[in-house]
Amino acid sequence: MKRFEYQITLHASESFREVVYFCSEDGSCKVEEVSSDQIGKLESILNEHGKKGWELAQASFGKDGVLMFWKKIVSD
Repeated sequence: MKRFEYQITLHASESFREVVYFCSEDGSCKVEEVSSDQIGKLESILNEHGKKGWELAQASFGKDGVLMFWKKIVSD
């Protein structure tokens, strides 16, 4: 049976001012408003953890930042 290890990380909203949920003060935004620079920041986080064996299980966006839940298989 597979066993998993989990990690939770918080990424402050200052890093993601224009990512989908952070385009305006009230939280409204359209996908076309997201700059490639902001997408690159998110890709960087995903790739950094992916290289270490972590898989993104869920991301929750809020006004203060992005909370990311990661998992990876634990070796016996």
